[in-house]
Amino acid sequence: MNQTRRVLLVTPALSVAQRRAAFDDGGPLDPVGAAQARAAAGSLPGGVPVLVSPSVRCEETAAALGLASVAALPAPAGLDAGRWRGRTLDEVGAAEPEALGRWLTDPEAAAPGGESVAQVCARVARWLADGEPGAGRLIAVVEPDVVRAAVVHAVGAPAAAFWRLDVAPLTVTEFSGRLGRWNVGIGRPLGATP
Repeated sequence: MNQTRRVLLVTPALSVAQRRAAFDDGGPLDPVGAAQARAAAGSLPGGVPVLVSPSVRCEETAAALGLASVAALPAPAGLDAGRWRGRTLDEVGAAEPEALGRWLTDPEAAAPGGESVAQVCARVARWLADGEPGAGRLIAVVEPDVVRAAVVHAVGAPAAAFWRLDVAPLTVTEFSGRLGRWNVGIGRPLGATP
């Protein structure tokens, strides 16, 4: 990477699944979240390439913000929760307490039929390192898991730090870097002055 790159990772607005403390089920934004995203329209720079993770809540957030995806490839997807998709943490904890406990404490443990934290961290690190975002500035509307994984990579933290990062809905985390080194501006609410 010869030129400084700036990657703005935008988290989606609150979804129905998030309000229930459930693993993403592909459902829509919560009405309050959709209204908040519409209110934040215009708060991101224009004329910048936009990537959107392949989830309903990311697509709806991008649309509410007035962002149109212009890239042929989507931004990285969030962590695949496998058969836990759509279930609440309480439901999974009651049915599979040992599996959930391992998944939350061991970065190598995968959700049944899904992926591990280590896998999503490696996938997002490759996306950042491979130059997919290109030179210059890029906006990507991505799942909070992608932001966590990108921060873990950027600061050189172990994958075990993944669950220690809180990522709020409708925030921007900015990565700027060159020569494989990243600086991170974490979690600015959309509409707030940088």
